[in-house]
Amino acid sequence: MSGASAIIVAAGAGKRYGERKQFAYLRAKPVLEWTLERFEAHPDVDAVVLVLPDEEDMKHYRTRYAKIVDIVRGGERRQDSVWQGFRLLGAAAPEVVLVHDGARPLVSAELISRVIGAARADGAAVPVLPLDDTIKEIREGRIAGTVDRTFLARAQTPQGFRYDVLKKALEAARRDRFHGTDEAGLAERAGITVTAIPGDPRNIKITTPVDMKIAEALLDA
Repeated sequence: MSGASAIIVAAGAGKRYGERKQFAYLRAKPVLEWTLERFEAHPDVDAVVLVLPDEEDMKHYRTRYAKIVDIVRGGERRQDSVWQGFRLLGAAAPEVVLVHDGARPLVSAELISRVIGAARADGAAVPVLPLDDTIKEIREGRIAGTVDRTFLARAQTPQGFRYDVLKKALEAARRDRFHGTDEAGLAERAGITVTAIPGDPRNIKITTPVDMKIAEALLDA
């Protein structure tokens, strides 16, 4: 099929937050609901696969979001959770697959569109932000050097891939029992060129309670 499908990864334990942050309330609704609404409303996203810690709330999400075509329990690691979601797309493979953190509730329609466009054109695309702070290398509690940040950037989601590109990257990692921190890293490892596009500073990931306060302020901005 043509179009884009999104895998929303919301299976994390939230150890740094103190609870499962995807279900913590941002204003009057859970973080995950803010995220799902962004993809539900996007005209170029045809379908959503939601990856959850368990299956308790499956009926709730299916009822509220028409684009959710499947819900699955996540795996031990993020990469395993993405695979669980990806394998459910096989029956009607989309042209582009987006992978997005369930705890990034402020993703804009404009960023989603740009990632889809770049992934469709180039095969793989990731939004990135430049590093503002000076970066230090630390060894045994001491500064071992200053890292040149010129060629460094922070990766965001959604990360977008043509279906066959993400399939190749995920299957290679599973075959080799390699575990990466994001899908772009798996693609790079598989010899796939990943296009970097400008990210969005508002597209923060909720990791700590401080991030929740920032998200609340951004909603008012």
